[in-house]
Amino acid sequence: MFYKLLIPLLEFGRERDTVDLTKVVLTHHNLRNLGRQPLDLKHGENPKLPPMDSVGSGAVQDKQRAFLDEIISKVNGLFEGELTDDDQLVYVNGVLKGKLLENETLVQQAMSNSKEQFANSPDLKDALMHAIMDALEAHTTMSTQALGSERVREGLKDILLGPAQLYESLRSKSAPSVDPRQD
Repeated sequence: MFYKLLIPLLEFGRERDTVDLTKVVLTHHNLRNLGRQPLDLKHGENPKLPPMDSVGSGAVQDKQRAFLDEIISKVNGLFEGELTDDDQLVYVNGVLKGKLLENETLVQQAMSNSKEQFANSPDLKDALMHAIMDALEAHTTMSTQALGSERVREGLKDILLGPAQLYESLRSKSAPSVDPRQD
């Protein structure tokens, strides 16, 4: 009987896992210079940090960078003229590879054959030729439209400054101390 009457009077909101800090206000803040603290390093010994393991070591990026360097070194001997490494890399690894990935026949052959068998496929030769022609046609069409239309150029600029993050990419290439907002 006592328990039945006691239950409605108790507040059960107190069993929260977190503490509500919404009404806490920082009123004072103090920093103190404690001077230089002595480090207990034994004389003549330099303590060594343990080496990093594979987590956070950047191994995947190093592998990808090695693949890109290999592509660039092989492509450099193929093309003549004023072409940057990025021009060649985008053309081979982006444009042509992208066009070839769209080819269902090549996808089926890659799934069914070894790399050596796939490399000797006559379909690969034909698909590469078609990819080169399609890329030329697509890039010529897009470039012609961009050159002839202010609207297209403005749209490209919006894309480059928005989701393509051109500004951020350019800033990351510059020195970290350069900040125009500091003036």
